[in-house]
Amino acid sequence: MANWNAWNPFSRRETHSSGSILTYKLLTLLTWLLSVIVTVYYAVNEPKDGYNIRRRIWDQNNLIRTAFTMNPVLGDIFWIVLFILQFGYITHLFSRTPETVNYAASVGSHFIVNNLFHFAFIMLFVRSHFIWAEVMLVINFFNLSTLYFRHNTSPRFIHAPVASGPLAWTFVALFWNGAMMVYHPRNLVARVFGNIFIWAILGYGGFFIVAFKDYTMGFWLSLLTAAIGVAQFERQIISLQWIFAFVIMAILFLATVTVAVPAWTGRDYLWRREAQPARDAERAPLLHE
Repeated sequence: MANWNAWNPFSRRETHSSGSILTYKLLTLLTWLLSVIVTVYYAVNEPKDGYNIRRRIWDQNNLIRTAFTMNPVLGDIFWIVLFILQFGYITHLFSRTPETVNYAASVGSHFIVNNLFHFAFIMLFVRSHFIWAEVMLVINFFNLSTLYFRHNTSPRFIHAPVASGPLAWTFVALFWNGAMMVYHPRNLVARVFGNIFIWAILGYGGFFIVAFKDYTMGFWLSLLTAAIGVAQFERQIISLQWIFAFVIMAILFLATVTVAVPAWTGRDYLWRREAQPARDAERAPLLHE
């Protein structure tokens, strides 16, 4: 078992060797660039190869109108912000502070895998291979969920761009791509299921906000739900889907702010018990180191 843990790149480690740090630097940067370049390229250009229907990312979104169609502007804002924050995460691998480097390297394997699966998803999605694209999303969802629950105490500058942001996108994309996978212009059942499944976003985001006080997940999901709401409103003014989307967005955003403001102002003690036994009070500073 000891040998397996030493070999397994996903094992939790307190420290990393100089060789593994160098490997993380190279693979993280290269796979992130691959993810960014492919996303940007296919947001602007359509594939030139293959025999399936080939479209740019947002052309697929706009031409195959489903209950989870997103507004491209808000979708682009989501990815621009996420990619910028991810670049900030990568810079921490080059920090001179060993503790910061170890924090960044501890999630590196999952981040590299996420980049590769995102690359595969985009390549399949723009070529209308929606079933295989959904498979990539499902596998990556398990990868990111494992990352989240194993490293949920990571600093926010690592957690937001590496764990909560990609996980929020992958969760919503499961419905976004899945709806295209079963799309039919007169499929009333799919629209009804869309009205039901959109509430899963509220349940999913609410879980992380309540269980982990994770306001970053709330912000990411609020933005993605807003993208769905705006697109559904533009599509059909008399529709339940955009109403549901904006209600979900509002609830998530308010819950997020309720958690975020105390954390930002240093008053998150409001979420803790008001009193502690004397012995626990003496040890309290040590418990938060």
